[in-house]
Amino acid sequence: MHIRPRRNRKSEVIRNMVRETGVSLTCLMYPLFMVDGSKKKIAINSMPGIYRWSVDLLLKEIEECLRLGIQSFVLFPAVEDRYKDKMATYSYNSSNFYLEAIRQIKKRFPEACLMSDVAMDPYSSDGHDGLVHEGKILNDETLPILGAMSVAQAEAGIDIIGPSDMMDGRVGFIRQSLDEAGFSETSIMSYTAKYASAFYGPFREALDSAPKSGDKKTYQMDPANRVEALREASLDEDEGADFLMVKPALCYLDVIYLLKQNFELPISAYNVSGEFAMLKAAGEKGWIQYERAMPEMLLSIRRAGADIILTYFAKEYAELIKAGHT
Repeated sequence: MHIRPRRNRKSEVIRNMVRETGVSLTCLMYPLFMVDGSKKKIAINSMPGIYRWSVDLLLKEIEECLRLGIQSFVLFPAVEDRYKDKMATYSYNSSNFYLEAIRQIKKRFPEACLMSDVAMDPYSSDGHDGLVHEGKILNDETLPILGAMSVAQAEAGIDIIGPSDMMDGRVGFIRQSLDEAGFSETSIMSYTAKYASAFYGPFREALDSAPKSGDKKTYQMDPANRVEALREASLDEDEGADFLMVKPALCYLDVIYLLKQNFELPISAYNVSGEFAMLKAAGEKGWIQYERAMPEMLLSIRRAGADIILTYFAKEYAELIKAGHT
């Protein structure tokens, strides 16, 4: 045989030399959960190693992550029920602990890139991403709330707005709201193809943000659909998105690939809580080699076409790199 592909696999040096895909820390964003108060580090049962942090301890966690080489963070607030109402008014209240935390983090670590979450569900007494009236999720009436939320976050110093709500037209409304308020340089990473997935359970536990009634299928995408993601992406691009996201990642690698092949904007993918939890559980049971499987999962998302990965594995992956295990 003249052609032997194995010749390019015969040593680690050659394998490294011809490797097509890699996962660097610069392409990872680390989601962090926040609570009001101080000296709080609350474990999340379904997400081993992940916590809800009060801002004083969160600052120390971010400092540690920066030293490891993680530069980008996605912030999610776990809001007490007493602050929730139907209109999610606490989301843009200047005394909101989430906004204050953003200000403190940016003051302490101006080099860190911070991405927000824009949706009503953390602040809504109904637990939905949009305004609820007589059991129906109202689209257009939700947009001004999302716009006010986005401007408040930009004023606090957020670098990237992350609308996760899946309301029609929200990217354009948020872009206009930001521009009119003088925040034309604040980016938008749109949750473009966010599917009505079974893999969000641990996240909803972390934020206590599950819908009080019904489900999210009238605004999140049907897991059976692929072409619809192209339509959503086209709309988001036209409305001014700077990044397009697919969520979840692992069961939607084909959608990541599809968007990467059809759009010039950077493509991000959210390696969600359920994907994290099932790998953790299998590793703890000894059913898989966790330290090999976790980097392989991240690699598969990159190989599919994701330029950026939002992942709860970010810190552990950075620690593996530091220890020389990847």
